[in-house]
Amino acid sequence: MSRINTNVPSLVAAQNLSRNNEALNLSLERLSTGLRINKGKDDPAGLIASETLRSEITAISSAIDNARRADMMISIAEGALQEVSALMLELESLVDHTANEAGLSDEEVAANQLQIDSILDTINRISTSTEFQGKKLLNGSLDYSTTGVSTGTTASAISHLQITSARIPNGGSRSVVVEVTQSAETARLTYSGGTLSSGGSIQIAGNRGTEQVSFSSGTAVSAIVAAVNQSSSLTGVSASLSGTVVHFSSTEYGSDAFVSVEAISGTFAVTGGDSSTKDTGVDVGLRINGVEAITSGLDASLRTTALSLDLTLAAAFGTQTALSKSFTITGGGANFSIAPTLGINAMASLGIANVATGSLGRGNIGYLSTLGTGQANQLTSGNFDTGQQILREANKQISGLRGRLGAFQKNTLGSTINALGIALENTTAAESAIRDADFATETSKLTRAQILVQSTTAVLQLSNQMPQAVLSLIG
Repeated sequence: MSRINTNVPSLVAAQNLSRNNEALNLSLERLSTGLRINKGKDDPAGLIASETLRSEITAISSAIDNARRADMMISIAEGALQEVSALMLELESLVDHTANEAGLSDEEVAANQLQIDSILDTINRISTSTEFQGKKLLNGSLDYSTTGVSTGTTASAISHLQITSARIPNGGSRSVVVEVTQSAETARLTYSGGTLSSGGSIQIAGNRGTEQVSFSSGTAVSAIVAAVNQSSSLTGVSASLSGTVVHFSSTEYGSDAFVSVEAISGTFAVTGGDSSTKDTGVDVGLRINGVEAITSGLDASLRTTALSLDLTLAAAFGTQTALSKSFTITGGGANFSIAPTLGINAMASLGIANVATGSLGRGNIGYLSTLGTGQANQLTSGNFDTGQQILREANKQISGLRGRLGAFQKNTLGSTINALGIALENTTAAESAIRDADFATETSKLTRAQILVQSTTAVLQLSNQMPQAVLSLIG
C-alpha cells in the first residue's frame, strides 16, 4: 500500500466492528431482560401484536379476579341462607308439635310461641346483618326494582313476582309483556239431580285428600253444598250452588288439580268431567315477551338469557283469555362483570330477594311474620294448617334462592373461571412466543458476536499498522 491519506481497510474493519458491537449489545440486552422485543425497532409488527395480547391478558386476569370475588360474596349469602333454612325447619317442628292441642298445656304452647318469636327475630337479624364489605346481601337491596306491577292489591294481575335474572342496559330498563293465551281452569263437576230422592253416601276426592259424606232421603242441594264446603280444607274441593245445580270445583287451578265425586251407595251422578266421576284442571297458557312460559296452574316461569323470572297470576287475570299485562324492570339486581370485554354481554346478573319474615310467604296465604305473637297465625289462633302452608312456601323460597345461588356459583362463576383460566394460559403463551427471548438462540448469537468483535478488533489493529510500511520507502 502506497497511499496513507485514506486507509480503506481500516474503514471497512471499523464499520464491521461497529456492526458487531451492535449485535453484541442487542444479544446482551435480550439476555439481560429476557425479552426479544425491548423497543419498537426490534420488531414493529411483533410489538403491536404483543401489546394487543398484553391488553387481553390484563382483561382476562381482571375477569378471573371479578369472578372469584363474586364467588366469595355469593358464598357469604348462601352460608347465611343455610342457617335460615335450619331455622325454618325448627319453626315447622314447633308448629307441628303445637298442633297436637290435646297433648300440650297452655304453658307449653306459650313456650313454643316464645321460641317462634325468637326464631323470627333471628331471621330478621340475619336478613339485615349479612353483608360483604359493607354491602347488604339479604335485605332486598340486591333485588330488582319494578314499576307497574302492584302485587298484593285487589286489582293486581300478578299476585307474586320474583325476578331471578335480568340483563338491563346501563342507565336503561327492560319492558316485560305478559299475555294470557289459555285461561287457567279448576277441575269441575256438576250435579243436576236436585233434592235427593233416596239416601246414600258419596266419596269426594281432591288434591288434599278424600272424604265421605252421607245424606238422607230428601236432602236439599244446599245441604250438599254446605257439607262439601265443611270438608274443603281436607279435600281441596269446594261446592257452589246455581239454582238447583251443584258445582264441585277444585280449590286450586291447573292440571295437577282434580275433583272426583263418586257414589258409594245410592244414586249420585255427576257430569262434565274427563270421565264419569273425575275432572282435572287446566294450566294457564302464557307468553312473556313473546316466549312461551313454563306454567303450572296460575304459576309461570321464564328462563332466557336476557330474562329469568317466576310469577303467579291473580285468578281474575289468569282465568281470562287475550289479556295482557305490562311492567318495567327499572334496575337493581346483583351485577357482576365476569368477561374480558366489557358491556351488557359481559354482565352476569341475579336478584337476591329480601329474606325478612315480612317477605317470606305469599299474599294469598300469609307471610312468616304472621306466626309471631299478636299476629293472625300465632299458635293460640289454632291456624296450624295455614301456618304450615306459610312455612312450606317460605322454605320453598329459601331453598329455591339457595339453589339459584349454588347454580350461579357452579355453572356460571365456576365454569367462567375455568374457561378464562384456559384463555389466559393460551393468550400468555401466544404473547410469550412473540415477545420473549429464546435463550438458546440468543446465547449462540452472543457467542458469535463476541468472537466477531474480537476478530474485527484485531483486524482493525492490523489495518491501522499497514500504512506504516510506507516509511520503508523513505529510508
